[in-house]
Amino acid sequence: MQILISIDDTDNLESPGTGALASQIASDLESNGWGKSSFVTRHQLLVHPDIPYTSHNSAMCFSAKIGANCLDQVISHSVEFLVRESAVGSDPGLCVAVIDRLQKSDELIQFGRAAKETVLTKESAYELARRTGVHLSEHGGTGQGVIGALAGAGLRFGGNDGRLKGQLNFTVPGGAVTVAALLERDDIDEVRCLDGGIVAKGDMVRLGEKVKTVLLDGKAVLLVDPVDGASNGAQWQTCSRQQLKKH
Repeated sequence: MQILISIDDTDNLESPGTGALASQIASDLESNGWGKSSFVTRHQLLVHPDIPYTSHNSAMCFSAKIGANCLDQVISHSVEFLVRESAVGSDPGLCVAVIDRLQKSDELIQFGRAAKETVLTKESAYELARRTGVHLSEHGGTGQGVIGALAGAGLRFGGNDGRLKGQLNFTVPGGAVTVAALLERDDIDEVRCLDGGIVAKGDMVRLGEKVKTVLLDGKAVLLVDPVDGASNGAQWQTCSRQQLKKH
C-alpha cells in the first residue's frame, strides 16, 4: 500500500530539525523491512504571531510503499520515535495517510493550502482527519503540530507544493551539464523553466552553489532560468533560493 507520513513541530533551536527526524523515520521504515521510502519534502506554512514555530513553520512529509500488513508497525514506530526524539518544548504531530483509503481527499488538499494562508485550529485538524480517514496524533507539548502534520500530508498529496529536502551534489559545482545528463540522475524527474515549459535535453544548464528540486505534478523537478548571454555554453541556470520560495 502507498502511504504518506507527515510530521511537524518536533524541534527547538538547538536540536536537529524536523527534516532530519522525517529522514530517519523514512530510513527506519526501510531498515525494518516494512517497505520503500521516497524523498522528503518541506512544506512552508503560514508564519503568523498566533502560530508557535521554531524558525520557519514548515512541515515535512514523505511517501512510502509498504507491505499490506505493516501499517500498524509503521505507525507505532513513528509514534515511539517522535516521543523519544522530539526536542524539549516542541509540540510534535504525526499524520499517516493510506492513499487508497482516503476519503474526501480534496478537503485534505484544501486544508494544506489553507494552512499556508490562515491560522487553523487543532479541532479543525482532528475533525478533518476523521472525515478523511487518516491517522492524526500528538506526542508532546500542546500537540499543535497536528495542524502542520495534516497540512503537510495534504500538500504532498496535492503534488504541487514544497521543496525536496537537501541539495543535489555534483562533481562539477558551478559548471555546466546537459539536461540529458541531469535526467539520468535518480533524484531529478524533469527539468523545467519557470513558466512550466520542458527544457530540451540537448540544452546546457549552469549549476549554482546550492541546487534543489521542487515538487510539481508529483515529480522531483529541477527549475531553471535563462542565462543572460553565454556562460560555459549554457542557455540555462539553476534557480536561486529566492526563486524557489515561490514554489
